[in-house]
Amino acid sequence: MDHFLYRDGALFAEDVPVADIAAAVGTPVYVYSTATLVRHFRLFDEALAGMDHLICYAMKAASNLAILKTLAREGAGMDVVSAGEYLRAKAAGVPGDRIVFSGVGKTPAEIRLALEGGVRQFNVESEPELEAISAIAASMGTTAPITIRVNPDVDAKTHAKIATGKSENKFGIPIARARDVYALAASLPGIDVVGIDVHIGSQLTDLAPFETAYSKVADLTEALRADGHDIRRLDLGGGLGIPYTRGNEPPPLPSDYGDLVRRTVGHLGCEIEIEPGRLIVGNAGLLVSEVIYVKSGEGRDFLILDAAMNDLIRPAMYEAHHDIVPVIEPAPGAEQHPFDVVGPVCETGDTFARQRVMPPVAAGDLVAFRSAGAYGAVMASEYNSRPLVPEVLVDGDKFAVIRARPTFDEMINRDTIPEWL
Repeated sequence: MDHFLYRDGALFAEDVPVADIAAAVGTPVYVYSTATLVRHFRLFDEALAGMDHLICYAMKAASNLAILKTLAREGAGMDVVSAGEYLRAKAAGVPGDRIVFSGVGKTPAEIRLALEGGVRQFNVESEPELEAISAIAASMGTTAPITIRVNPDVDAKTHAKIATGKSENKFGIPIARARDVYALAASLPGIDVVGIDVHIGSQLTDLAPFETAYSKVADLTEALRADGHDIRRLDLGGGLGIPYTRGNEPPPLPSDYGDLVRRTVGHLGCEIEIEPGRLIVGNAGLLVSEVIYVKSGEGRDFLILDAAMNDLIRPAMYEAHHDIVPVIEPAPGAEQHPFDVVGPVCETGDTFARQRVMPPVAAGDLVAFRSAGAYGAVMASEYNSRPLVPEVLVDGDKFAVIRARPTFDEMINRDTIPEWL
């Protein structure tokens, strides 16, 4: 569910007409709903009620400070994968003991930064990383809390570019070698082994892969405890999918996921961490764009928008689907027509949809990409020297620009011309 609904023939973001935001800020523009963000976070919190747990929002999905602050106010921790994300989390007021540092390529500078500023744990992905954390922590006279990310070789049945739990993926340590690596961790100075980490992919629409992975983690927990390790925390990752196409069978609910967690690992007495990103923010965001031209081609017609692949890369990168709807509600029974929906970037890949059946639209009309909150603005670029798309947060009947669109001068003046030119 989201809070973007038609009201009196116009699309609203909560209690604000989307057209009013476009008029004030310009297009393209990302629009987020506070009510949707909060609702989705609370669904996960309720799903794990009765279990000791922490929900660490996966910041890579959308990392604007206003979004982080909104979730932190609800009690969220943060899952970060870079120094920049770590510093964003701290800037949003999240304390270090609620920040989990993930990622396969943590640099010595990032490890030191997190140890100095406080960190809940490092999710360790390899023996070399483990040894680096040990050396840095020991040199600082401190101890680093760690989990080891195990790769359970589970096919999540998701897009190949976002699968992370198969043996050929770069993530984690093969679960068959986990006991040896935990033994190494226990022998190193500056290391406090607190638990196990697993994450098998993103946009999962079936709970079966989670059940297989978590059952393997439960067995590993018992084995590691028998080896003498104090396994007291299980980081189960994120990955639960969202419905990108309205009318299709919806993915499992957070409540179903919570029941699965209880069934597979609830008996172990561990604190549970989960790291949802897409499900919290995905349906909480729209990308609003204006139609520049309606063009007739050879055997097909095109809607040419002012949004482009640099603003929303998911269709070009992942062949992803986003529902695209007019901001003014079409009349009942309005004739539908197939269009290729494209942007102005000089690449054929700048295509959002092919032969998408749409109601009548004309130059100057506004359209909205639904479910654009996750991996939208955060992956945007200035390709073709197009300024970064702005972001707006709505709360009830008010809205605020939470990232302004740079001017052309601001964008260009970041470059420096050498003195010899």
